[in-house]
Amino acid sequence: MGVAQVTGGALWWGPAAWDIARPYNRRMRILLSNDDGYQAPGLVALARALAEFAEVDVVAPEHNNSAKSNALTLNAPLYVHRAAPGVRYVNGTPADCVHIALTGLLDYRPDLVVSGINNGANMGDDTIYSGTVGAAMEGYLFGIPGIAFSLAEKGWAHLDTAVALAAELVRTLQPAVEAHRRASAEASHDAAHPGPWLLNVNIPNLPREQVRGFKVARLGRRHAAEPVITQVNPRGETMYWIGAAGPAKDDAEGTDFHATRLGYASITPLQIDLTDHARLGYWAQTAAALSAALGATTHPGGVRVAATGEAPRPW
Repeated sequence: MGVAQVTGGALWWGPAAWDIARPYNRRMRILLSNDDGYQAPGLVALARALAEFAEVDVVAPEHNNSAKSNALTLNAPLYVHRAAPGVRYVNGTPADCVHIALTGLLDYRPDLVVSGINNGANMGDDTIYSGTVGAAMEGYLFGIPGIAFSLAEKGWAHLDTAVALAAELVRTLQPAVEAHRRASAEASHDAAHPGPWLLNVNIPNLPREQVRGFKVARLGRRHAAEPVITQVNPRGETMYWIGAAGPAKDDAEGTDFHATRLGYASITPLQIDLTDHARLGYWAQTAAALSAALGATTHPGGVRVAATGEAPRPW
């Protein structure tokens, strides 16, 4: 099997990398992306491991795109370049990469979208900002199961552990992936079809013998981010740098923070629906009261607020 070569201190897909992206076992087809960039050690190592039992296509950002969440590039052209057969990089966000792959770049529909392995945690509130999660979520939005993998602590000291556990989880999930693929093909218009699933996995940066296994956990919460960092550039202009993420606030038992601290790889099932279902009734009453106060009239399409007769003024 080919290996990722090191050139000038950076990882590079070597000439023999074709067998990383084109293994013989094609039972499962995986689209692999990340937010650290296509040369990141976590991506290269995970691609090699997954290629031992699946067909892998890599479509990843050209450069680091951390904290890009689900952002899509709409006002600039995107370009796709080939680093090796089956390995492409894009001058865009993680979501761009998956979106392009699924809407025209690939000539097939992947069975699974995998993102990572990220250099650092994506726990609690991190999932809202994470480009790693965003890439897996983009596949999920297209009806494909997705998994986002991250190291719970920065640094690649025990990347081999994370790669082994990530590959083990994906291999174990092959029957579930295949079941979803078949169900999707047979009941694509069936409202009762359960649909895809989206997992967020954080793996302790520890030697393999110190990782206690996998544990399903809910998302914890962080404190607010650290204060913004200001500097002055050579022209005397003030620059602002986003501060570091805040420490864990809700790291109680049952959270991803708690699980990884105890040495487990946390698995958190995610969903897209951000609706506050518990307060729908309250806000419905509030909206009704507001509409009545404004003299609104109802119609089949919902509630219409009476016009004030004056258009909003521009700045």
